[in-house]
Amino acid sequence: MSRTLTQAAALVGGSLLGPDAVVDGPVVTDSRQVRPGSLFVAVRGERTDGHAHLASALERGAVGALVTSLQAARESLAAVTPQSVQEASRVLPGSGATRGSQETAADLPLGLVVVPDTVEALGALARAHLADLRRTALARGSRLDVVAMTGSVGKTTTKDLTRQVLAACGPTVAPQASFNNEIGLPLTVLEADETTRYLVLEMGASGPGHIDYLTGIAPLDAAAVLMVGHAHMGGFGSIEGVAQAKEEILSGLLPGGTALLNTDDERAAAMASSAPGPVLTFSASGGRADLRASDVVVGQGARASFTLSLPGLAEPRRVHLAVPGAHNVSNALAAAGLALAAGAAAEVVADQLGQVEIESPHRMDVAVLGGDLLLIDDSYNANIDSMTAALAALPALAGQRRRVVVVSEMLELGEASVADHARTGLLAAQAGVDLLVGIGAGAEPALESARAKGVEAVGLADAQEAVAQASTLLRDGDAVLVKGSHGSGAWRLADHLKEARPR
Repeated sequence: MSRTLTQAAALVGGSLLGPDAVVDGPVVTDSRQVRPGSLFVAVRGERTDGHAHLASALERGAVGALVTSLQAARESLAAVTPQSVQEASRVLPGSGATRGSQETAADLPLGLVVVPDTVEALGALARAHLADLRRTALARGSRLDVVAMTGSVGKTTTKDLTRQVLAACGPTVAPQASFNNEIGLPLTVLEADETTRYLVLEMGASGPGHIDYLTGIAPLDAAAVLMVGHAHMGGFGSIEGVAQAKEEILSGLLPGGTALLNTDDERAAAMASSAPGPVLTFSASGGRADLRASDVVVGQGARASFTLSLPGLAEPRRVHLAVPGAHNVSNALAAAGLALAAGAAAEVVADQLGQVEIESPHRMDVAVLGGDLLLIDDSYNANIDSMTAALAALPALAGQRRRVVVVSEMLELGEASVADHARTGLLAAQAGVDLLVGIGAGAEPALESARAKGVEAVGLADAQEAVAQASTLLRDGDAVLVKGSHGSGAWRLADHLKEARPR
């Protein structure tokens, strides 16, 4: 965005202390990502307080910051030398304290917008920014279409696929990795500018009201519900609670906005009655739907091909996906539906589906590493639904290799945790796994049920021990699937293997 700190303060209801300046760089919450002209948002998290990194932000070129504690900001900025302040400064000529005391603000090396809550202020800034972009687009006879998806599995992959399809039609902005919460989503919105034609957003939730908050920042032209599954069960209490939370995305549709629903999931399909406007449906099983895949065949590398039926397409077309896993047929259809709802031509959508790839890390990233080790890195996150999909893809990916699966605990499952981990062990046995490695005490039920089916199973205390034992547990030529919730650390082993065994 490009606006002054004075303007930003007015938009978020904050007070500007210190010099005014123009923010024309990225808005960031990580001081390491600051670029000249940035606005730094000091967020107090579980591990660190952003206020402590204000000096680093200034030295990297930040011209302002959103803060809640003036005292904490001063303590950090006290470490900045006069020379570094002079080099980083991009202060507007003649500017000084705004809506604050000149005496209090005179010695500040950058403008501080003081607010009660920096996360809420970030959301308010993004809301105003998007509204401005939409108004200016209409004024010049153009559009900025905003599409989003939610669901228990598949959000980030669908986001990646949707971004690539729409990018073939016009300038497109989408989140990095899995920026789908109250911090990541507004940061993505603030990356859009007057050239942006499509904004693709991912909306996650770990409790009721979370998606309502996100759509309040970014009202939608099209919204997809991919699947209602067993993620974050501890925060929702039941599968019905999950469904109600995902349905919130439909309330965030603008008048005339399109709802895209998965008819293969009965809870998602039932949301049609709640849609405020047009409804598009999709089915990866060939069922009755507006977008559907039929004659699905899983071939080499676990990549699926299917016959695509699409509104606006003259006749069905055979599509060969580049991404592995039969479950990605559904994600591809969702991406196609969102692109159609945003105005993309059916022929362009069909052409692009066979070319799109997964862009975000730790999601069905299949690679042959040194020593002929086949790594299937699906370690960003996990619940029983995504675990089922990954294990279903393993036989086709592994072929004749020894099959090793490393799982860390699936978190936030509530009362279903033991049963879902036990189910994981059974699924591993059905996939022909030779060795199941569990990371953390929470994964123990998976090991027990796998052992009962004759699978060798080894339990490790944590991801650090898994890294230490990797050379002992794995052999050259193995196929290794690494899967688990981000917080339980399976991704650390995946990263270690990539570093220890270069491709």
